[in-house]
Amino acid sequence: MSKAPLVAIVDDDEAVREALSDLLLVLELSCRTFDRAEAFMAEYVPGRFDCLITDVSMPGHSGLDLLQRLRTIGSPMPVIIVTADTTPATRLRAMRCGAYAFLTKPVSSEALLRHLRSALRHAGSCPGADGRETPSDG
Repeated sequence: MSKAPLVAIVDDDEAVREALSDLLLVLELSCRTFDRAEAFMAEYVPGRFDCLITDVSMPGHSGLDLLQRLRTIGSPMPVIIVTADTTPATRLRAMRCGAYAFLTKPVSSEALLRHLRSALRHAGSCPGADGRETPSDG
């Protein structure tokens, strides 16, 4: 019996966290929200979360710092970056650190869900899914 996917959302904007959480609940996906990277890492246990959606710009450690930390400790968890920062340097750093997708705000619900479903299939957390998509912005 496989467990239901659990998605972590890390964003300092409460309204964004609530909107993303509501969106995932509609799809019957469980999620945990965190207001900063440090709070997420305090509860991080390998294998607990199936995907992470994070903003880049946050107080303390950025979403890119969080992504880099996860890769440093060997986490293969797909990480979807959602940001208003459109600079090529930010995108390049995210992709070099192993981001599964880099999406720029405003992100449509359809685009985010398409990447999330692909990430969950990649992580083996989407029961019944057998195909893979090539992640891209949009």
